[in-house]
Amino acid sequence: MSGEGTAVFVDTHAHVNDAQFDADRDAVLARAREAGVTRIVTIGYNRATIPSALALADRHEALYAAIGWHPHDAAACAEEDLAWVERLAREHGKVVAIGEIGLDYYRDWAPRDAQRAVFRQQLALARRLGLPVILHCRDAYADVLEVLRDEGAGEIGGVMHCFTADWETAKAFLDLGFYLGIGGVVTFKTGAAVREVVQKAPLDRLLLETDCPYLAPVPHRGKRNEPAYLRHTAEVVAEVRGMAVEDVAAATTENAMRLFRLP
Repeated sequence: MSGEGTAVFVDTHAHVNDAQFDADRDAVLARAREAGVTRIVTIGYNRATIPSALALADRHEALYAAIGWHPHDAAACAEEDLAWVERLAREHGKVVAIGEIGLDYYRDWAPRDAQRAVFRQQLALARRLGLPVILHCRDAYADVLEVLRDEGAGEIGGVMHCFTADWETAKAFLDLGFYLGIGGVVTFKTGAAVREVVQKAPLDRLLLETDCPYLAPVPHRGKRNEPAYLRHTAEVVAEVRGMAVEDVAAATTENAMRLFRLP
């Protein structure tokens, strides 16, 4: 592949159902297409956002959905909530993953025992459905890895979304068979650890994501993020690895299509 226009990307983690896009969502999606972002996985993570993620996936050919229960809301997660997630995942053909799920000890908006319980339940749910998982983790990598090992999550597979830890932690996820989601942080001055991971990790285990509307890459840092900005992240990944951005795009797109079984 050569030439700027030939790069094709998958944004593997986006919140295009977020209210920040209500005023111009169609324009945002149009800019994504123009930038070569041909597929987007949008995330539903609670009672409010799961229906909107599914509705967008139904409405737009390029959009797919991941649905799950975020650790922030773990205390409010009842048995019927997870049954609802499972039913929706079975009914909607464009659900490609369970997520984002995991642990968040940074905000600590839910008791940690509740977070761990809901996390384990959703790993079991993903196993029943035969779907990969999208992991959320803040200040809880050791516990996330412990739960994954306990639950045999290497057989489930998935991606550690918005990976920002060090190489030793990255190796632990890679050893379990997980992918690493690389977002805008890799472009930050403070992103040296992520750049080291990008340099050392196998290319066939890297995914690109925006996590929009959050974590916009340089040169848009501090502004609302959107899928069209994914190329800025890809350019830094390419620079770090000494590759053409088109080759990074091709590899990460192939990885995303393989993990999420995208058509």
